[in-house]
Amino acid sequence: MTGTVFDIKGFALNDGPGIRTTVFMKGCPLRCRWCHNPEGLSPKPELYVKNARCISCGKCGQKCQHEECQPFGRCLHVCPFGNLSVAGKIWSAGDLAKRLLEDRDIFGRDGGVTFSGGEPLMQHGFLRKTADLLKSEGIHLAVETSSFAQHEIYRETIALFDYVMADLKLFECGMHETYTGVKNDRILDNLRWLMHSGKEFVIRVPLIPGITDTEANLTAIADFVEDSPVELLSYNNMAGAKYESVGRKFGMDPLEKQAKDELAEMAALFRNARVR
Repeated sequence: MTGTVFDIKGFALNDGPGIRTTVFMKGCPLRCRWCHNPEGLSPKPELYVKNARCISCGKCGQKCQHEECQPFGRCLHVCPFGNLSVAGKIWSAGDLAKRLLEDRDIFGRDGGVTFSGGEPLMQHGFLRKTADLLKSEGIHLAVETSSFAQHEIYRETIALFDYVMADLKLFECGMHETYTGVKNDRILDNLRWLMHSGKEFVIRVPLIPGITDTEANLTAIADFVEDSPVELLSYNNMAGAKYESVGRKFGMDPLEKQAKDELAEMAALFRNARVR
């Protein structure tokens, strides 16, 4: 069984407990306007061009005979500055597990492997097969997910993981569809199951200025999650720079990065809403 991965990052400190290796899987059913991984949206490998370093020499337009370059109609190796690459590599579950096991000595007692994206559950068969191989070797497994998946797929897949980081962006269904492209009824149903599953988890709320960080949204989320663990994620305004590299347009106007005092204010608001 094979799957598509667009990045593997070692020594990750913010993707679950301990020191981890994070696998970024291709493909996502959501289209969040603020997405910070546009190279993870398509399920297929795609050309990644670092336009900021381009000197317009035209060499990359030349045809070549390299097998790996043929799907893109241009040579990936000719750029003198290395501006061309492919976002997405196809792995077998066995080869990916073998690669990840090379890092087991750095995990220590608390670390492990985290699967992120994109949306990992879009490749649920490949994800489960790889997770099975790692779990048989005693590796701690975590997953970052939007929870947008069929209920059976969600439950069968989550059952393999030790720790779940589940996003909840917007509680009101219409707003969720406006800013992510999908309704959130399936997400909320899956989160209800997760919160009573006995799994170790955290609900993550990205604080997008004027969209998700409103009092109405945070209060609604607080009422929904009750005493579940929550992590508030500050907005990263550097995401838009990557969109042109994969031929996409950023879906939002430039937003000012949350100041530390604003983030603290949102956190206080959220805590107060939960203890009403």
